[in-house]
Amino acid sequence: MTSVAIGSESQQRCASCGSVYADTDPSAKCNSCGGLLEVVHPAPALRGAELRAVFASRRAGGSVNTSGVWRYHELVLPNAGDTIVSHPEGNTPLLSRDRVSAWAGIANLLLKHEGHNPTGSFKDRGMTVGVTQARRIGARAVACASTGNTSASLAAYAAQAGIPALVFVPAGQVALGKLTQSLAYGARTLLVKGDFDVCLSLVQQASDRLGIYLLNSINPFRIEGQKTIALEALEQLGWDAPDWLVLPAGNLGNTAAFGKALREALDLGLITRVPRIAAIQADGASPFAQSFRDGFATRPKVKADTVATAIKIGDPASFDRAVQTIRFTNGVVTSVSDTEILDAKAVVDAAGVGCEPASAASVAGVKRLVTEGTIRATDRVVAVLTGHLLKDPGALLRYHQELSPPPQFANPPIEIEASIEAVERVLSGQNLTGYWLLVLVTGYPSPRDAMSLPRVSVTNNQFQ
Repeated sequence: MTSVAIGSESQQRCASCGSVYADTDPSAKCNSCGGLLEVVHPAPALRGAELRAVFASRRAGGSVNTSGVWRYHELVLPNAGDTIVSHPEGNTPLLSRDRVSAWAGIANLLLKHEGHNPTGSFKDRGMTVGVTQARRIGARAVACASTGNTSASLAAYAAQAGIPALVFVPAGQVALGKLTQSLAYGARTLLVKGDFDVCLSLVQQASDRLGIYLLNSINPFRIEGQKTIALEALEQLGWDAPDWLVLPAGNLGNTAAFGKALREALDLGLITRVPRIAAIQADGASPFAQSFRDGFATRPKVKADTVATAIKIGDPASFDRAVQTIRFTNGVVTSVSDTEILDAKAVVDAAGVGCEPASAASVAGVKRLVTEGTIRATDRVVAVLTGHLLKDPGALLRYHQELSPPPQFANPPIEIEASIEAVERVLSGQNLTGYWLLVLVTGYPSPRDAMSLPRVSVTNNQFQ
C-alpha cells in the first residue's frame, strides 16, 4: 500500500481494506470493515537534505512552526491552515546521564524526555493535531478514554480551542497528578466502574451514538502528531539513526506512530537506515509481548495489573498497526516486572531526570535486553520517557517510604530532632539506607565504580 496520497489533499485510508475517506471525515473507524484508519499525505515538494534544512530553519521562526510537532507539518497535517491549536509542544530534550547508562549496562544511552511537554506527557504531540482536526471539522465536543495522561492532554487542548471535553477514566485507577489535571482544565470527567478497556468501549459507543469526536490513539490524526517524537529524535541526532528506539508499550499508539514515522523518513530520504524498535510492556499488562513470543500468531487479551498505570491496558487498540512496526523495523517486544520498572525509575530519578513509572519501562527494558544479549553494550540507544515525575507522586512515595522490605534504591526521608548534632549524624552516614551510603561514602565517582562496591547497610546506626 502506498504511503502517499493521490492528488493534492491528505486522505484517510483503511489499513485493512484500503477504503479511502476525505481527511475531514470524522469516522473513528472504517465504515466498510471496521478497521483502523491511517492518514496519508501528498508527497512534499522537497526531499532529503533540502527537507531537513527546511525543518531546521523553523526552529527559530517565532511562529507556530517552532512547535516540535508543527515544524514537520508537511508530514503531520499540511492542510491545517489557521486552525492549529498549539501550546506549543515538542522540542523535548535528548538527555545523557552516565548513571542511567551504567545501570542499564550500555555506553551510549540517550533519554528522550517527553515529560517536558506542556501537560507533562507525550500525549500533547498527538493531541495538538487531534484537537486541530476537531476544530477543522467543527466537532461539537471531543472525548477520550484514558488511564490519565490522555485525559489531561485532551482537557488542556480542548480548553484552549474552546471545545467541550468529556473524559472516561477507570474509577480508582488513575494517578492523582493526572486526574487533577483533567479537573483543573475543565473537562467533564466520568469515573467509570471498570478498567481502561471498558472505558474505551464506552467512549466508542458514545462517539458513534452521540456524534462526539473520539480522540483516543485509534484516531489517525493523533498518530500523526506522535510520529514527531521519532522525527525530532532523529533530527537531534543529525538524522543519523541510532541502533535502537526503545519505548513503553500500552495501547500501542506510539509503537504504531514510530513505525509510520520511520517508514516515511526513509521514503523521503531523511534517513538512510531504520533503527530497530523495542516495545516494552509490564509483565502484568503484556498481551503484545505474549503475542510476539508466538510470532504474532495469536492476539491475547489480559486483565491488566501493573503499578505503571499509563500502560495498564489488556487489549491494545493499535495492536495490528504495532505489529507492522515491529516487522518493518526487525524489532522486538518484551516485558519487565513492576520491581524492574520501579528500580529503573529510581535510577532515572536519582540522576536528576525523573519520570513516571510507565516511562521507566523503557529503561528497564534496555537493561533486560542488554542482559539477554539482544542489545549490544556498544549500540546507540534512545529510550523514550513518556511522562513527568509528578504524574504519579503516589507511586514514588510508596516506593521510598512504604514498601517493606525497602526496595534496593529506596530513599526514605529521615526524621530528626531540631539540632545541629542530628544533622551532623545524618551527614556522617548514620540512619542512611545502603544505596545512599554508597553515594555518601564513595562520593559515587562513577556508576560503574559504585555498582562494583559491596552492598552497605546500617544496623543500630553502625556501618555493616
